[in-house]
Amino acid sequence: MKTILTFFFVCFSLVLYAQNGKFWDEIRSFKVADSVQPPPRRAIVFVGSSSFRMWKDINRDFPNHKIINRGFGGSSLPHVIEYADEIIIPYKPKQVVIYCGENDFMNDTVTSQIVTERFTRLFQLLRKEVPRANILFVSMKPSPSRQRLMPQIAAANAAIQEYIKGQRRASFVSIWEPMLDSNGVPRKELFLEDMLHMNTQGYAIWQKAIEPHLR
Repeated sequence: MKTILTFFFVCFSLVLYAQNGKFWDEIRSFKVADSVQPPPRRAIVFVGSSSFRMWKDINRDFPNHKIINRGFGGSSLPHVIEYADEIIIPYKPKQVVIYCGENDFMNDTVTSQIVTERFTRLFQLLRKEVPRANILFVSMKPSPSRQRLMPQIAAANAAIQEYIKGQRRASFVSIWEPMLDSNGVPRKELFLEDMLHMNTQGYAIWQKAIEPHLR
C-alpha cells in the first residue's frame, strides 16, 4: 500500500510541477520509475545524450558495478545542467560518467570553446552538489554523419581533457582513436544505418575503454 501511495503522490506532484523544458517527459519517466523502485545508493550514474540512452545492455556490460543510466533524448550540455537536480544529484552517486557535447555542435553558432565552457559549468555544479563523487568524461565520438564537425569536436575534447587534468577526483577517457580507421576516418561498421548511433561493435569499444575508469 505504501508503495502504491508513493507512486500516486509522485505522479500527482509531477503533474503539478510546471516543467515545460525539452525532454521533460523522459525526465518525468525516470522520476516515476524511481518512485516505484528506488535506485541503488552509491551507484554510478551515466548521464548525457542518446549514445548513453541507447546503450540497452549497459548493466550487462558492467556486471561488477551498480549503474543508473540517465541518458536522455538527443540532449546537449545545457540540458544535462538543467536536469542535474532531477536525475543526478538526488542519487548521491559515487561516480558520474558523462557523455555529452556532440549535439551542442548542431547549432552552427556553438564553438569548441562554448562547449568547453558548458562542460566546465556542469563540472563545477556537480563538484558543489556531490563533492565526493568522481567525475568521468567520455570523449565525444567521431560520427560518420558529422564528419565535417570532427575538427571542432576534437578541439573541444582536447580542451576538456586539459581542464580535467587540473581537477581532483576526475578523469577523461578517449574513445576517439579506436573509432577511426587507419586513414583517420570514422569506422562505419561501428554504427547503425543513421551513421550517428552505434551498434554493438561500437559499444564494445566503449565498454573496454570505460571499464578501467569505473570506481
